[in-house]
Amino acid sequence: MIRVLIAEDQGLVLGALAALLKLEPDLDIVGVARDGERAFELTKTLRPDIVMTDIEMPLMTGLELATAIGELGLPCKILIVTTFARPGFLRRALKAGVRGYLLKDAPSETLATAIRTIHQGGKVIAPELAMESWNGGEDPLNERERQVLRLAGEGKTSSEIAGQIHLSEGTVRNYLSEVISKLNAKNRVEAYRLAREAGWL
Repeated sequence: MIRVLIAEDQGLVLGALAALLKLEPDLDIVGVARDGERAFELTKTLRPDIVMTDIEMPLMTGLELATAIGELGLPCKILIVTTFARPGFLRRALKAGVRGYLLKDAPSETLATAIRTIHQGGKVIAPELAMESWNGGEDPLNERERQVLRLAGEGKTSSEIAGQIHLSEGTVRNYLSEVISKLNAKNRVEAYRLAREAGWL
């Protein structure tokens, strides 16, 4: 049996994915999580073969989850199933060691096949993204810049960001200034929008 953990913050989607995969005789759904931190804790405890995760989730994104799992050296493989057809996301996912990247509008039979392929050591990437990933620009942001810009995009002030991630307010402003410059944006709002559209956040 292939032991699968599903991380998905939308209840209906989570239920549908679990029900769909339970129909497969060789797949065992060992756990489900509605946020990234819970998924990480369950991964450490349950040691699934495959972690199937969305990208955008509360507390920890799917890409952050993949990175954290890789840093711990856990043997499970990551499959991302998302609505975001952005080359920037795909490149970051591959850099984090993700073995599969599918879109939620893919045919249902594709999902079980992808899990089996990944479990056997292969890779699965949505064909419409495989080509696009070679055409987009490289992600210019480092992880700290990404973190600061994401918080700014949530409407937090420089002071609030500084308090949340334990930096000085001046350092936060420097990061934001650098990001705005890198993205050739007018301000932090436009920088956030451009980074989101490119899949860099």
